[in-house]
Amino acid sequence: MIMTELNKLTIAAAREKLDAREISSEELTLACLEQTRSLNGALNAFIETYDDEAMKAARAADKRRDQGERLGVMDGIPLALKDNLLNQGHVVTSGSKILAGHVSAYDATVVRKLKDQGTVLIGRANMDEFAMGSSTEHSAYGPTKHPRDPERVPGGSSGGSAVAVAAEMALAALGSDTGGSIRQPAALCGIVGLKPTYGRVSRYGLMAMASSLDQIGPMTKTAEDAALLLQAIQGEDKADQTTSDALPFIPDWRENLAGIRIGLPRQAWGGGMHAEVRSSVEAAIDKLKSRGAEVKEVDLPYAEEALAVYYVIMPCEVSANLSRFDGMRYGLRKDNLPLFETYARSRAEGFGPEARRRILLGTFALSRGYYDAYYVQAKRVQTLIREAYTQAFKEVDYLITPTAPNPAFRIGEKTSDPLTMYLEDVFTVGVNVAGLPAVSIPAGLADGLPVGMQIIGKHFDEAGILAVAKAYEEA
Repeated sequence: MIMTELNKLTIAAAREKLDAREISSEELTLACLEQTRSLNGALNAFIETYDDEAMKAARAADKRRDQGERLGVMDGIPLALKDNLLNQGHVVTSGSKILAGHVSAYDATVVRKLKDQGTVLIGRANMDEFAMGSSTEHSAYGPTKHPRDPERVPGGSSGGSAVAVAAEMALAALGSDTGGSIRQPAALCGIVGLKPTYGRVSRYGLMAMASSLDQIGPMTKTAEDAALLLQAIQGEDKADQTTSDALPFIPDWRENLAGIRIGLPRQAWGGGMHAEVRSSVEAAIDKLKSRGAEVKEVDLPYAEEALAVYYVIMPCEVSANLSRFDGMRYGLRKDNLPLFETYARSRAEGFGPEARRRILLGTFALSRGYYDAYYVQAKRVQTLIREAYTQAFKEVDYLITPTAPNPAFRIGEKTSDPLTMYLEDVFTVGVNVAGLPAVSIPAGLADGLPVGMQIIGKHFDEAGILAVAKAYEEA
């Protein structure tokens, strides 16, 4: 294989070639870095790359392999990190000016696990500021561009991670998903994006947006690669009390889908969807039928309320989590001012407009006289949404919807109308509200741009949704 084409490999294919000594990690990493140098100026997927450190890690992986050692399946594999995952000794900013120059004092648990397995970390990927957005236009470092059409958005907030994989700058990437921020950009860029069950992966060292909704997950080229990366980062963590002691994820691939019951929530297949998104996902569902799956329509009450619930709970948690960025302890600080003005100026100049908007919304919803009407009511409906999914899964094994209602839209098209932007999350937010696992896989084209199909499973059934995803890929 030509060295400059090595960046096109999947994790599984690269692992096979590395173990057979057909290629080296140094060659693989160099191919990814050269692709990044060639395209990043146009696409802005990476805020920073770790060229020297990555090459050093790659050579160390090659040396281990020559000595008959291997730390794990990710040993020697080039991977990108979203800019909200702490990486000791490196600047990590969560895409925000308020953390410009902030150097991580420790590793996020997932980053430590990857390092312990010899993963080659090649850089930090661009993102919407503090993961607030569906387009990666809200970054202090400028918007990320779609790999097929630089005039369009790649989705968000993990848009940089999605583009790094789709444009073959890295074999895989980690993103974070609060309301669809792994799955939606994966759909728009034509890759696989897995949001694990809440508690499957430690959030320790993830710069929190909404702590009860956030989850770290893989962004890859195939379902098999998503499984390999999930195995590398999963597990209970004493530093994160929300992680679960559930049985570890183990892939369980199937030859066919005979006996598998798939439900199509009627609430997700109404109006407001691009016609070609609908037809592409329907064609993908037909392929699942050809593999033996039984498909039926199901009722999913409160699906339409999930978006409203999400956009109450999430800003409330944003307001609380981002209160720590006050100009006192770390990040941007406006000096030589009275105390209150230091707080106000530091936050006003450090946060972008979308972050300020969500902080204000959350502070309002939590304020006296409104807390019961908004936050408490949203938490009550959240319970009803979780129960609705539980009831649906008594009828079927998996639920399928489009990942996003539209293909990639033009940069600037929706920024002046936040409500229109928020509607891009209509199919994904319910999964986070209920804490379920879901995966987005490529399912055709609309207007010549990628479309994603979302497969939703029961709690801790990542093996099942990935098995359905792989069966579709093989079909």
